[in-house]
Amino acid sequence: MGRKNKAGTPVYINVYDLMPINRYAYWFGLGFYHSGVQVYGVEYAFGGSDSSKPGVVKLEPKHFQGLQVRKSVLIGRTEMSEEECQKFIKTLAKEYPGNSYNIIFRNCNHFANDTCKRLTKKSIPGWVNRLARLNFLYACLLPDGWNEIPPRPAVAAAITSASRT
Repeated sequence: MGRKNKAGTPVYINVYDLMPINRYAYWFGLGFYHSGVQVYGVEYAFGGSDSSKPGVVKLEPKHFQGLQVRKSVLIGRTEMSEEECQKFIKTLAKEYPGNSYNIIFRNCNHFANDTCKRLTKKSIPGWVNRLARLNFLYACLLPDGWNEIPPRPAVAAAITSASRT
């Protein structure tokens, strides 16, 4: 368990559809997505809350709030052992308190990109968080309350409740 895999361990990003419009928007390189990073058989994701405690949660891979997985993408491989990876995620989680979440500027996809870069030195695909980068369009398309800092409690609960199960 403590040994490093010489070929490295795969690191995936699991991308979930947040809205039905993704069926069409995906083909234009757009969409509203949630993402989590999967490594060593565990998925890690970031969600908002009113708490200053880490907003990073540990999940069963490809099971986030019953959402449809759009795509699971192999980002690269990490040379970290399982223990090193768990320690890394625990340390990284401190950089992502739940109350720092913002749907445009600091969301689950930003966390996934940061995690993948640190684990594999590779970024997530650009389409995953493209709408956040086009934030001038975003505000008018978001459901009421999703662009608040921190998000309204109902939004935060929707983002985090299933991730704790």
